[in-house]
Amino acid sequence: APRRQRRRSFTPPARPRGSFAMPRGPTSLTKGFVYRTAATRRKAFSVKKDGKFYAGDDVKPKPKPRPQNPTALRSKITPGTVLILLASRFRGKRVVFLKQLESGLLLVSGPYAVNGVPLRRVNQAYVIATSTKIDVSGVDVSDVDDAMFKREKRGYVKGEDGFFAKQGPTEPSEERKAKQEAVDAALVTAIDGVEMLKSYLQARFTLSKGDRPQEMVF
Repeated sequence: APRRQRRRSFTPPARPRGSFAMPRGPTSLTKGFVYRTAATRRKAFSVKKDGKFYAGDDVKPKPKPRPQNPTALRSKITPGTVLILLASRFRGKRVVFLKQLESGLLLVSGPYAVNGVPLRRVNQAYVIATSTKIDVSGVDVSDVDDAMFKREKRGYVKGEDGFFAKQGPTEPSEERKAKQEAVDAALVTAIDGVEMLKSYLQARFTLSKGDRPQEMVF
């Protein structure tokens, strides 16, 4: 008897989903067309981009101006606080803090009549704030700004004479000298009212072998 062939079972393929699925009817997105694959769908809705533009000459982009936020003053530094300078030729000297300028620098004075430190600007990162304070309510520094410390431009002489000419140190302006005398007079009056304060400002801060600055109380 002839052998019977086994009938193979037929399983319908799974219905595609997602972007491969065929919509049942026209929609506003497909506009009535049927996209069988994701590639044809992306190609139909792709937007043509313009080509890149290259300038003929090298044009440097203009840098964006950075916002200059005002420098925050340390909480321990207040008008009248005695500071210890850690940099410049006056390092180790004690000075009196007067106010903070628009540039963020600190306006200090020795005063000049006591320890030889004139009116100058210092960065608060290079000072040590002490617990000693002086009453500076009688010191008027409202008219002192950064423009007072601007150096005057020197004239340049061309030729051999200008090359070998020796330029001496710059001297402070008459306005700055007058302001220094007025500030010194007010500070000295306040310093004389406190015992041993003048000797304290005249003494230079130093460290010896074996000293531990991290354990000191200033």
